[in-house]
Amino acid sequence: MMFGGLATLWESQALPAPDALVNLIGITRAGLLVQLRTPASSTELAARLGVITTAVNQRLRPLHAGGLLVRARHGRCVLYRRSDLGERFADPSASAAD
Repeated sequence: MMFGGLATLWESQALPAPDALVNLIGITRAGLLVQLRTPASSTELAARLGVITTAVNQRLRPLHAGGLLVRARHGRCVLYRRSDLGERFADPSASAAD
């Protein structure tokens, strides 16, 4: 019996991002911004990407400070998600339809 996608849950994932975004903020931060189309904690992102949580936090801080991410406490976790500005940077085709 196959469990669609469960086998890859803990495998490291690539961080694809638009070239212009990569040129602007770097491949790692751009990839995190793309990954955060749905809210996630830094611990969840670290597990998904196969890195330590501290490394993720170091990349999330400037994205948050620059207004590309918002964060909210959810129980004992802090969840990050893209702000409206972050949405426009991560998915320029979405704002082109506006």
